[in-house]
Amino acid sequence: MEEKETIHINGKVIGVIVILLLLVSGTFWIFILQKQAHTSPNTGGNSNTGLTTAPADDKYSNLPEKCRPPAGTDITQWKEHLGHHAEFQECLKYFP
Repeated sequence: MEEKETIHINGKVIGVIVILLLLVSGTFWIFILQKQAHTSPNTGGNSNTGLTTAPADDKYSNLPEKCRPPAGTDITQWKEHLGHHAEFQECLKYFP
């Protein structure tokens, strides 16, 4: 007669499989939620820069909203920040 191979799965094996599945699915969901957070509109600010725009000084109220520095921001640092983003290069013309 032929011997049949059997697989014995005990509680420890099931536990390890469940833990591995939780780790893999948890990591997957972290990446999904992080991606949604970066692509969803950010109320109260500019979602492209990650900075929130607080009410700025009156002297910047005539600038496009995406170019306005947050209140209390050093203009030199703001210009440096804008320089790192290609989509905000046109904003640099407002800051001599």
